[in-house]
Amino acid sequence: MRRRFVSTLVSRPITAGHRTGARGRRLAVTLAAALVLLLAVLASFALGSRPLGVDQVWHALVAPDGGEASTIVRELRMPRTALGLAVGLALAVAGVLFQALTRNPLAEPRILGISAGASCGVVLAISVFGVGTLAGYVWFGIGGALLAGLLVFTVASRAREGASPVTLALVGAAIDATLASVVYALLSINTRTFEEYRFWVVGGLTGRDLSVAAQVLPFVLAGLLLAALVARGLDALALGDDVARGLGHRIGLVRLGGGGAAVLLTGAAVAAAGPIAFVGLAVPHLARALVGADHRWTLAVSALLGPALLLAADVAGRLVAPPGEIPAGIVTALIGAPLLAVLVRRARLVTA
Repeated sequence: MRRRFVSTLVSRPITAGHRTGARGRRLAVTLAAALVLLLAVLASFALGSRPLGVDQVWHALVAPDGGEASTIVRELRMPRTALGLAVGLALAVAGVLFQALTRNPLAEPRILGISAGASCGVVLAISVFGVGTLAGYVWFGIGGALLAGLLVFTVASRAREGASPVTLALVGAAIDATLASVVYALLSINTRTFEEYRFWVVGGLTGRDLSVAAQVLPFVLAGLLLAALVARGLDALALGDDVARGLGHRIGLVRLGGGGAAVLLTGAAVAAAGPIAFVGLAVPHLARALVGADHRWTLAVSALLGPALLLAADVAGRLVAPPGEIPAGIVTALIGAPLLAVLVRRARLVTA
């Protein structure tokens, strides 16, 4: 009976009405995600140890008068809100790309050693080159992430089966462990490096000015452009390499473009805000649950929900114990740990 029901569903043609209904639902979800992001941005401007009204926020943005509200909004909350938008978007989109490229539903931006590459670049900047400002070692973090990604794809492509999902994951894990050991070795012999690195590695949006967001923005935009170009190819890649080739896609270019986009996005996000966990894992699953497996829609919704989640975590960290605050990276980890358990449980239920 169940087999007959499934075969009936498979053989039933997809009508124009079904396609129109699905598209309308996806548009509604996308608009709702945009509204959620707008509310998160407003909360990021308004809430904190010194709460502000919507009218105060608006006046500070459009007609600053140098008062207390204008100073709080423009000098303290605007930079972390702008960085939260860029970093949350980058991590969420990178998570979609990593899960598509590795065909691993539990993949996140750390899986290919990119975060470890950024960490290694930051530690080298502090310990070897004496860089002491966040704006200074952002470039080293981005460079380390790019070199780590290039190394992973170069080594994986030389394997017998090429840069397959399994090969990428294994090589990425090996590179991640190697670079992490280098980081820990440098930290153990240099106290000053450890003190600087400790602030960065927690992951958060505080202490960054607008120049940091401006530095990483070109990399985020380039990554988004590459992700948009390979979105259709990712849909075909999910059906298997042979099917993707049969549909006319060059899977090598799709993997290279998707991997390059993921590396750019992850490197920029991690270098600017530190290794913030679970945004790249949680948001793609939520987006797929809302709009389905079409990567064009998944990428669009993830690009909206990612910064909304990160800004919400940042706001929650401010409100827990004012006037102090908990970094956003810790809040996202507290949210993501139970989510990971739920995902693992769902995976077991599906395979059972």
